[in-house]
Amino acid sequence: MSSSDKPELVERDVKDKVDDKEDNSGFIDKVKGFIHDIGEKIEETIGFGKPTADVAEIHLPCINLEKAEIVVDVLIKNPNPVPIPLVDIDYLIESDGRKLLSGLIPDAGTIHAHGEETVKIPVTLIYDDIKSTYDDIKPGSIIPYRLKVDLIVDVPVFGRLTLPLEKTGEIPIPYKPDIDMEKIHFERFSWEETIAILHLKLENMNDFDLGLNALDYEVWLSEVSIGSAELEKSAKIGKKGISYIEIPISFRPKDFGSALWDMIRGKGTGYSMKGHINVDTPFGAMKLPISKEGGTTRLKKNREDGGDDDDDE
Repeated sequence: MSSSDKPELVERDVKDKVDDKEDNSGFIDKVKGFIHDIGEKIEETIGFGKPTADVAEIHLPCINLEKAEIVVDVLIKNPNPVPIPLVDIDYLIESDGRKLLSGLIPDAGTIHAHGEETVKIPVTLIYDDIKSTYDDIKPGSIIPYRLKVDLIVDVPVFGRLTLPLEKTGEIPIPYKPDIDMEKIHFERFSWEETIAILHLKLENMNDFDLGLNALDYEVWLSEVSIGSAELEKSAKIGKKGISYIEIPISFRPKDFGSALWDMIRGKGTGYSMKGHINVDTPFGAMKLPISKEGGTTRLKKNREDGGDDDDDE
């Protein structure tokens, strides 16, 4: 074979390799296209689709001076013919860009085929933790919040998907009402039984209204309990406002010894009052403590109408 034939052989060999690559590439593209078509056909035939999620409601089942319990109801709809696992729930609560609380709930359950589930996400805000981190958040205030939730689900055909959710609202930082006993009006006075009306001043220290529904209380004179009761009482105490209420009490003066004698002789005696009030607020029902200790109570002489008054200093 002459040397002039060698270039022709090389050119043919290179050309064959190029043709082989083109054939292989075309074959792979055809396989990919076939698989893609099959995937689309399966999705169309079987009905696979992406799930959806939305925040249905946010509950505040418990609010007191220490904490706020929050439950987020998330409605998830699964359009697929098979159940899908809810792998993780990642959540964050922030206020004005500052993190208040975050967490992760793993293995949160399964969403039934062609069904919908309401998934509850419970979180608890501890007020002391918030106040110790952010000095400008004060008791009695209302703070804005932003809730961010990422739901991670595992869906056939699609694989793992993240469903992001976001919701805004407000959270109260409650402050207990201030209570003062302004006076006691005695309806009937005897050693066996005395009936009196306590005139109380309730001051709402919060930036939101309180709807008073009921209260329970106990009163002490000179560290001796003179009675307790529960009372259903309706009253509205506006934000940063004051309300006056009257509550009845009865006791047996002969059971209290020197404390009552000090009152009668004008020396006065210390008193205290403790209890709780049940109130409605824009954020739900609350049971808040009330307390007042100290002060000096003296029994005044009978008035012309026959009633006795008691002064609080």
